Amino acid sequence: MRDPSSDDALLRALAYVHPIWMVATLTLAGAALRSGLRMRNARRRNARRERGALQRHLRLAKPAVVMALVGFAAGPLSMFWLRGRDPFGTAHAVAGSAALLLFVATGILGRRLERGRGRPLDAHALLATLALLAGAVAAISGFVLLP
Repeated sequence: MRDPSSDDALLRALAYVHPIWMVATLTLAGAALRSGLRMRNARRRNARRERGALQRHLRLAKPAVVMALVGFAAGPLSMFWLRGRDPFGTAHAVAGSAALLLFVATGILGRRLERGRGRPLDAHALLATLALLAGAVAAISGFVLLP
């Protein structure tokens, strides 16, 4: 099937919304990971955490997970309606799906931590790191799909 975005400037521009959104998402998630790892390092050294560190982490992490959900939904829609391609027939879709699952799992554990249910701190940090790495793999594998 021919790519509709190859002839239509508007469709071509819209096809870039998903990649730009996801780069912003990964940037925000990276900042959240960095702030979370700073808190983790302070905890492991038995040092005092920076004032407001948890609130800063939550202000970054919560929107990053929501943005990942929205961006994941936009990817298949973009592939199908804007590009005329199979939404899940690529390595990018597999990597993106894995990243989304890891982001959701990270968010669920983070929510449990925030509510004081258990102490899955190490699992939360590991999942967050894996989510960001899977997101990077998805981004790299998505380059070949750009219009």
